[in-house]
Amino acid sequence: MLPRATYRLQFNKDFGFARATEIVPYLASLGVSHVYASPWLKARPGSTHGYDIVDHHQLNPELGSTEDFDAFTAALQTNGLGQIVDFVPNHMGVGGADNPLWLDVLEWGRDSAYAGWFDIDWESDRRYLRDKVLAPLLGDQFGVELHAGKLRLKFDDEEGSFAVWAYDSHKLPVNPLDYQRILGVAHPDLERLGDAFRHLPDWRSQIVRRARELKGEIADLARKQQDVRSAIEAAVARFNGVVDDPESWRPLFALVDNQYWRVAYFRVAADDINYRRFFNINELAGLRMELPDVFEHAHALVLRLLAEGVLDGLRIDHIDGLLNPKEYLGRLRAAGATQSGAPFYLVVEKILSGHESLREDWPVDGTTGYEFGNLVLGLLIDPAGEEGITRAYVEFTRDRSNFSDVVRECKLRIMRNEMSGELNVLAREAARVAQENPATSDFTHNVLRRALREIVACFPVYRIYLDWEDHPSEADLRDLTWAIGQARAKETDLDPSVFDFLYKLLSGELVARARSGFSRQSVLRCAMKFQQYSAPVLAKGLEDTAFYRYNRFVALNEPGGDPEQFGVSIANFHKANIERAKRWPDSMLNTSTHDSKRGEDTRARLAVLAEMPEEWSRNVDAWSRILRARRGDVEGIAPPSPQDEYLFYQLLVSTWPVELTGSQDPDSEALDRYADRLKSAMTKSIREARVRTSWMSPNSEYEGAVLDFVAGALDVAKSRAFLANFLPFQEKIARLGVMNSITQTALKLTVPGVPDVYQGADLWDFSLVDPDNRRPVAWGERAGLLEKLDSRPQPCVRELLAHWQSGAIKLFVTSRILRLRAEKEQLFRRGDYEPLPAAGLNADLVCAFARRKEGEEVIVVTSRFPARQVAWADTTIPVRNGAGAASPAGSAFRELLTGRKIEASRSALQAADVLAELPAAILIPV
Repeated sequence: MLPRATYRLQFNKDFGFARATEIVPYLASLGVSHVYASPWLKARPGSTHGYDIVDHHQLNPELGSTEDFDAFTAALQTNGLGQIVDFVPNHMGVGGADNPLWLDVLEWGRDSAYAGWFDIDWESDRRYLRDKVLAPLLGDQFGVELHAGKLRLKFDDEEGSFAVWAYDSHKLPVNPLDYQRILGVAHPDLERLGDAFRHLPDWRSQIVRRARELKGEIADLARKQQDVRSAIEAAVARFNGVVDDPESWRPLFALVDNQYWRVAYFRVAADDINYRRFFNINELAGLRMELPDVFEHAHALVLRLLAEGVLDGLRIDHIDGLLNPKEYLGRLRAAGATQSGAPFYLVVEKILSGHESLREDWPVDGTTGYEFGNLVLGLLIDPAGEEGITRAYVEFTRDRSNFSDVVRECKLRIMRNEMSGELNVLAREAARVAQENPATSDFTHNVLRRALREIVACFPVYRIYLDWEDHPSEADLRDLTWAIGQARAKETDLDPSVFDFLYKLLSGELVARARSGFSRQSVLRCAMKFQQYSAPVLAKGLEDTAFYRYNRFVALNEPGGDPEQFGVSIANFHKANIERAKRWPDSMLNTSTHDSKRGEDTRARLAVLAEMPEEWSRNVDAWSRILRARRGDVEGIAPPSPQDEYLFYQLLVSTWPVELTGSQDPDSEALDRYADRLKSAMTKSIREARVRTSWMSPNSEYEGAVLDFVAGALDVAKSRAFLANFLPFQEKIARLGVMNSITQTALKLTVPGVPDVYQGADLWDFSLVDPDNRRPVAWGERAGLLEKLDSRPQPCVRELLAHWQSGAIKLFVTSRILRLRAEKEQLFRRGDYEPLPAAGLNADLVCAFARRKEGEEVIVVTSRFPARQVAWADTTIPVRNGAGAASPAGSAFRELLTGRKIEASRSALQAADVLAELPAAILIPV
């Protein structure tokens, strides 16, 4: 069943299946057709997001039991709802003691049945990592933590196994071939078993099974014989030394040195990591999903649930992390059809650059909708304000940096630091290819590394999609050519021929003809590994660094967004919707996600600033003078930096709580709670920027000064002058932002695509960066409010708008349009999209269109730029555009949200009439 509209739920230990079951009737009443669930497969204990899966065959026990899940799915079915789940194919959670596949790899190395499942480089150029996996788990240098007793050998009396534990939380299994070293000869039974472990190689091909049997013997003896248990305890004690006595730790050091893992300080990962990670997160190890065994193992449960009708679809996380996305999606489609005999809904998390389109040869229904969120926000941003906003930013921060230069520098920094190890591996692969042919054998590892680094830094998209068929698309070649051209111009110290070679390597041209002198497998695998590297570097460099350094107008700093694209014209908005209706009519539409830097209504408020840049600039200058003068910093040189201070004011004006808006004497306790949220967001922002502090090297002095600045600004007793100046402007922005929010909501729910409501965003979503956007949701408040709205035949929207703080107006608009979608499902699913260009003095303030199918029609009229709306004057909206047959004069419509009857005069609607009560109108012919 294709979704009509979805509602995203974020599961965690405090919101599991049982809690979700309770709110199903509310979601059904709201008008969605599907719950869109965050990952609920077994994740690492305490996971707040579910993306660190450790077992694909089990539900996450922290979310509830199988019976709880069954009750949840039964409630969905009873209420006529389906379910889509967020599936993570790219990586698994590692570290800890919870992933049996990873633990097996650590125990057996390349002999593990799962050694090939993870993307591990077993032939590292670091000699100490040959045939080992780096385990960068330690909070300090290995020797420091070893001598401090943070690493200890332990015996598992249930399994009969030995492992070194770091901090009592990270399990590092000892290879059974080393058990004899531990068991010793002090007890005859242990001596016998130790000898048996030493001869495990005699059981080659059955070695793991034999080891398991021997472990069982140890466990059985330890349970039954106290002398055996005592001997084991004594054996273990010989390896665990005395704190701060280095000599006493030599036995454990020697044991550790002989394992298939190398435990290390977490910072070592930046240079020496030898397994592919999710971005730069050591605890998320990449899977080789291109292998059939891995695919079948990972998808067994979700495919079964699709076949049983428990699931109607999948959202595929981080598709760009896979070696061959097209092949993966084709295999997934085929497997789903085999299991269920029916198609299922399939969307991918794919961030598209401005000039990029979703690949039409991918067998999917669309993306998860980042591009729509940025499109509709752009419609609300007045492009006329760009010059003033830029001037305000430059004058305050004294930063004239070009954004593209900021991105390039941030990508280079990521490759110099957090993701240097992966670049080293990639360069080594390229060097191996080069050495296959005398014509290229002089390209050294260092030269190739420098050239690759610059190409990745200049790459204009997340990745290209060359695969084993080695037929790059025109779009791929265009982007690759552009990146290499830019890199060639910037890295002038390198011989240009290295870029010629890399173009042929990365495009597959090296093996485009027979007898090329190169291995086709080596060339294409290296090119595809490059693609797996360019995507996370852009994600970390752009989304997680540049977006926090370039704070000109942070409403634009969102996944899939372009901070340099200031506004979207009505014509381009329509063009994008027409294209989606034609190519991806079932693509998701979102305005808030768990990855949003700022919530949808936060951005709607920020959009207002583009209409009043001079007023904004004056206020920011005044606020800074007031706050710094109170701190004795009249020169403005103390922390925060101008960049961070400018960000703070944008966050403050856009996320100020509704319960404090309109009050000239804010409640101090509520203000303290809000201050804590802002402190968390500012800490994350300045660390992500990686300028004066970072996650790797926190600058506690600078961070403390920034947090003190935030606290001081929001201290009622100390900041009366600031608050007196700030609050009137904030209230003005908040009220205008409501208009933008209503427009944004109405458009998302009526244009082509499948709208998604992020959890809690059915009321106001003034959230900050995660984890703020994953705060608990007051479900009872929402259900009660909807029930109250439904108890009145036609609520007065003027009254709802006057009391906008409750969020009832947004809930009302959301529920009424969602229910209309249910009544006219085919109209909204497959209906034509026809722009209706307004005419008159304020035509640029009106975005209108019609949805039509088989005699049914809905006309949507919305307004934008609320600060500019004084009077609509002669502005009109045609009932039909020039391509359609004109409706008869006097055509009548019922407006869905207000219940009013509106007449068209001479085939046109008067904007003043249509938009008299709300900034959005949904017109249905009567």
